[in-house]
Amino acid sequence: MVSRGVFYVVTAILFITGILLMAYQHVTFEIPFLPGDQRTVWQVEAKVEFEPLGNTPATVDLVIPDEQPGFFQLSQTTASIGYGSTYIKKDNGSYIEWTKRNPVGLQTLYYRGEFLEDTNASASSMIVPTIPEVVIPEPYATAVGEIASTARERSSNPFSFTVQVISELERQNEMRTLLLQQFTRAELIINILHYAQIPARIVHVLDLEDGRRNRSLVQRIAVFEGTHYEIFDPRTGVSGIRQNQLIWNSNGGSLLDVQGGQNAHLSFSIIRTSVPVAQAGVLKVMTEKAQGNDVVSLSVEALPLEEQSLFKGILLLPIGVLIVVFLRIIIGIKTSGTFMPVLIAMAFLQTSLLVGLIGFVSIVCIGLIVRSWLSHLNLLLVARISAVIIVVIAIIGAISLITYKIGLTEGIKVTFFPMIILSWTIERMSILWEEEGYKEVLKQGGGSLFVAVCAFIAMDSILIQHLTFNFLGLQLVILALVLIMGNYTGFRLSELKRFKPLVEQINGNLNGDEKEHEYVRLKRELGQLKANPRAFDDDFKTDQTLPPASQTGATSVDAASTSAADNSDGHDQTKPKSRS
Repeated sequence: MVSRGVFYVVTAILFITGILLMAYQHVTFEIPFLPGDQRTVWQVEAKVEFEPLGNTPATVDLVIPDEQPGFFQLSQTTASIGYGSTYIKKDNGSYIEWTKRNPVGLQTLYYRGEFLEDTNASASSMIVPTIPEVVIPEPYATAVGEIASTARERSSNPFSFTVQVISELERQNEMRTLLLQQFTRAELIINILHYAQIPARIVHVLDLEDGRRNRSLVQRIAVFEGTHYEIFDPRTGVSGIRQNQLIWNSNGGSLLDVQGGQNAHLSFSIIRTSVPVAQAGVLKVMTEKAQGNDVVSLSVEALPLEEQSLFKGILLLPIGVLIVVFLRIIIGIKTSGTFMPVLIAMAFLQTSLLVGLIGFVSIVCIGLIVRSWLSHLNLLLVARISAVIIVVIAIIGAISLITYKIGLTEGIKVTFFPMIILSWTIERMSILWEEEGYKEVLKQGGGSLFVAVCAFIAMDSILIQHLTFNFLGLQLVILALVLIMGNYTGFRLSELKRFKPLVEQINGNLNGDEKEHEYVRLKRELGQLKANPRAFDDDFKTDQTLPPASQTGATSVDAASTSAADNSDGHDQTKPKSRS
């Protein structure tokens, strides 16, 4: 026999393990504990158009996004008829390369990527650039030096220096006009930063807006201080990028290289979609596995759809079992069969609750009538149960046919009821009717229906279905709770009503001295026993030395009876008779 200590340790391990597994799925795969949360997925399609140069082979390299904060790339695909495509690395960046031997006419190439908004994504593939030697001809060099000198005096780090450079360009109109004749605005700021020995580069950012077509990239400036960087708008000096901005080119390489073509054009189309958070977590796991990362997935959604639909129902069974254990052991409700209500509740999930209740009551009532007739035939148990099964199938078929003919298509769903379980239920109820009477049948049948309805309400909850399907650790928590309730040996709640008269008597009556209530005395003596377990030993010994009251009383009664009998006789038998 397992000791209580081992039992509680095992139960605690099961409970804690289940909670930790649920927390692991919540943190790692971002599966929420509440259903209904959605995550945003951006589908971005890059379109490259160019004209080939005669019969020259064409090679097209398009930069594609790398790892960056705020986004997780789920997938990437290409569409290019007659082209070979491969993903390559060059200039510290990722590229998709298309190649074709003899392109003819206007060429159109597509690259599509799916990007999940992920607040937990913090990694970045951004590399600190080297500072090149800045060679600026006069008079531009003097202007750049003056702006850099002014900004240095008004700043304390590379980021504040960048802000001051942009502000100084806004204040110095003549100087800005002169410099913008030689450089673009982003190139000018980069040259000033390099002149001040600050690492910086131009990055290209895509503004994500739902339903947009023919969008182009915008330039931003990435400024570095050690390995930390910030991105600035070269026009306003605002730091950072907005939530819906995707860094398309992060390492400063060429955006689009076309060899064997001319008049190349790059544009973007964007669509926003929403997916459940649980599905987004599964997509992340599948993507990381495809990339060769070792990720332990505990979600059923990693299985094929056919198995998912099967497990979606199976994983609800422990919830029904937990309801049955609680209502039978703790509450004390009687049922016909141990887990028959769980199977009936599963049938209710396939039908509706009202149709299920009507179908169940109808099948059981008709089955009991037929079973009462079978009892007069004196059949053996196996034959009798087999006959009941056949009758139940016939009843279900008849109900389905009749309801369909009269236009009640919901009645067809009674075929979801477990036929074998119904047959055994009818058999047990029939025997119970013969042995205990109809009242016990109604009590257990009504209890079974009540437990089945409670289990159905729990299993039909969207929250419960979400938790059981996405958190397999919940099964261990349920197992621990069932073990704890299975260890309960006290009174059931339904039995406490038997003690109501006793409680009223204890609370209302006074003890013999008429000074305190009985329950007050019991509490006081219980406190004395807890403080001193041998507090009443002397009184107990005193009671043991006294003669039994029943024996003393019996002796007195016998003596009194004898004396009374002598007196009533009218003669003193011990007195001698007088002589005549």
